[in-house]
Formats: sequence, structure tokens, C-alpha cells
Amino acid sequence: FIVKMASPNGGEDFESSLLSFEKLDRASPDLWPEQLPGVVEFAASCKNSITNSPPKWMAELENEDIEMLKELGSLTTANLMEKVKGLQNLAYQLGLEESREMTRGKFLNILERPKK
Repeated sequence: FIVKMASPNGGEDFESSLLSFEKLDRASPDLWPEQLPGVVEFAASCKNSITNSPPKWMAELENEDIEMLKELGSLTTANLMEKVKGLQNLAYQLGLEESREMTRGKFLNILERPKK
């Protein structure tokens, strides 16, 4: 790839002086050494282990969990946001219900420790 620059004099000598015909051999370990020794081997071993076995977190999932992940992954952004809002509302409602039940337990003296 050659870059031609326009010179004010329009001289071809200037352009030819900028050309470099040096060939770099990228396969040479002396010219292109590994920046961190051992990284290439480590990356290759990680790639092999990834393709052979599923990740640890995936092994603990049941079929129902995997189906839910697929379902959530297929949602559009708007649908996913709607689902998140629904979960937030559900969590809020559960919090209110728990608060009512704790208050009820307090009034009925259910939560007091027995006296020794």
C-alpha cells in the first residue's frame, strides 16, 4: 500500500524518497516477540476447555431455568423493561404484605421471646 503525497513542487523525487520497499516477516519471533510469555499457550488451553465443557454456573441450572433464560433472551428491549417493572412491582407488593404480617404478629405477641 503506497501513500502518495502532493508536494508543492510536484516533484517525483520527493515521492520516491518516501517509498519503502522493506519487507517485514511477521513470522519471525525476533521481530515480533510475545509481549507476555506464555499468554498464547494459556489462551489456547482456555479456548479448548471452553468448547469442551459448559461453564460451572450453567451446570447448576435446571431445564426450567434454561427455558426462562431463552425466553428472556428472546424479548425485545421494551418487553424486557416491562418484565423488569412487573418484577419490581411484585417485590414492592411482597414487601407491603410482609410489613402487614409483621405488624399483625407484633400486635398478637407472636414474635415475643418466651420469658424464662
